[in-house]
Amino acid sequence: MKRILDACCGGRMFWFNRKRKDVVFMDIRDFEETLCDGRKLVVKPDIVADFRDMPFPDESFYLVVFDPPHLLRAGDKSWLAKKYGKLGPLWKHDISEGFNECMRVLKPNSTLVFKWNEDQVKLSEILKVVAVEPLFGFRRGKTHFLVFMKDEVCQ
Repeated sequence: MKRILDACCGGRMFWFNRKRKDVVFMDIRDFEETLCDGRKLVVKPDIVADFRDMPFPDESFYLVVFDPPHLLRAGDKSWLAKKYGKLGPLWKHDISEGFNECMRVLKPNSTLVFKWNEDQVKLSEILKVVAVEPLFGFRRGKTHFLVFMKDEVCQ
């Protein structure tokens, strides 16, 4: 089994090496499309699966990256929805379930990196549905990166 899971890989946009051999790239989508500006958007995960119900045993990974869709308001066929995905009406439940799944597949004392853009949903709203307190994080514009650790004592 590979050491790292990217649970919502999309176009692998923030990876320096988009073909890392020790990462399982997972997404619910699988497609290629040319965007309106001529760039190609390629979403080709290793595994097509839903972050709310991952096909991995408990405690499978040392690092999980969770960068779920963050948009509520975007046209279904818009380039924003295609590039970043779109939240559904049950988004609070979906994010909570996804976060729980990420923690489930983490090995004890391992790390979850969570990325959130608060353009349409504030980070404070997300933290209300997540049952674990972040260790630390940083913000760049409207985008937050938070780091969590799976610690059996705190779970």
